[in-house]
Amino acid sequence: MNQNKYYFVIASKNFLMNEEPIEEILRERTSHYKNIQKDIDFWFITNPNFIKSLHINHINKESPENYAAIVSLDEKFIQWLKLRIGFVVIGQLQSDYLLYNIKYT
Repeated sequence: MNQNKYYFVIASKNFLMNEEPIEEILRERTSHYKNIQKDIDFWFITNPNFIKSLHINHINKESPENYAAIVSLDEKFIQWLKLRIGFVVIGQLQSDYLLYNIKYT
């Protein structure tokens, strides 16, 4: 099975859900994709269990329930999010099963 490369931003769940306009940003991007007839290639997830396998010092890997992430196949979108909202950790991973484990919210 082919592995996909995913890019992500991670921050505290409170920061992404309450302090930043993430809902608006993702709604606008979804609308843009619909207008250009492009498939959605990003997902907002809470409690991202994949952080347990990452090598990031600033993340408490034992408590994924405290975090939220935006995962995408589009590296430029993730880099743009880092610039747009700041105070997030960005990274990448390869997986052939990640999307099967995502809880959609």
